[in-house]
Amino acid sequence: MDLRHLRYFVAVAEELHFGHAADRLHIAQPPLSQQIQALEQELGVRLLERTRRSVALTEAGRLFLDEARATLVQATRAAETARRAARGELGRLKIGFTPSCLFNGLMPTLLRRYRRAWPGIVLEMTETSTAEQVEQLGDGRIDIGFVRPAAPIPPGMVVIRILLREPLVAVLDGDHPLAGVDPIRMVALRDQPFVLHARRLGTGLYDTVMRLCANAGFTPRIAQEMHQMSTIVTLAAVGLGVAVAPRCMAALQVEGVCYREILDDGAYLDLAVAWRDGTEAIPTRHFIELLPPAVYTASMAAMPGARVSGAGPAIP
Repeated sequence: MDLRHLRYFVAVAEELHFGHAADRLHIAQPPLSQQIQALEQELGVRLLERTRRSVALTEAGRLFLDEARATLVQATRAAETARRAARGELGRLKIGFTPSCLFNGLMPTLLRRYRRAWPGIVLEMTETSTAEQVEQLGDGRIDIGFVRPAAPIPPGMVVIRILLREPLVAVLDGDHPLAGVDPIRMVALRDQPFVLHARRLGTGLYDTVMRLCANAGFTPRIAQEMHQMSTIVTLAAVGLGVAVAPRCMAALQVEGVCYREILDDGAYLDLAVAWRDGTEAIPTRHFIELLPPAVYTASMAAMPGARVSGAGPAIP
């Protein structure tokens, strides 16, 4: 059924006069009459009673009018939805993030500003590791990833923009003999058991801790390997070992825990945003446009295949 037929019928039904309806539609009266007849023939139903003096709706026409109006409204809404989606005003944006990003103000700030700018976009959040995010970016399960980059990235897969170089801190039981040392050097942790973030999660924290220990002249004794930074902090707080974490984890105030600055060179972990190289999805492009400039790119030399994104508009 042609939507034009519905528009013509609604005009005639509301005017109850073919001449007035033709003027409203900016067409001649004879073609209008022909289109209404064609609609009635298609339906096999008489919609209008016509005399030389008047036009009236049949019972079928009266009921059909309500449905025709609803159909035209829905068609208009569907067309507008398509146009808004093409402008990136509607749709979904699938975002992955590592758990520690929740404790850093950068990610929440970006999400709030994106929601204000594009309220019609539904955000689908997935909490997962950096390694899993790289895989999910590659096969389209997520559009944006908040990652702690370290592991090699397959060639041509993602673009990475490092937004923050975050200092690392030692996490100790408040009763630990080293709790009174602030700041602290890694060599002071030589004889301590360590609670570490599992290397397979791909955040780079494991390798960074191993490198810091090696530079301090020792190999750490690993007591526990865990997935969640909040679990690591909690285990350190109860004395099962010392831990090293991004400074943002100090926002996690577990009873008995203390955080101490690490003075050693290289005691940092990068926070970056990643997306598929060459993506044309408009909601994704809008998110990228909100990102601040990259703060550092040299560490990406250890990530073959990842293309480093540089300047971008700063967040006011």
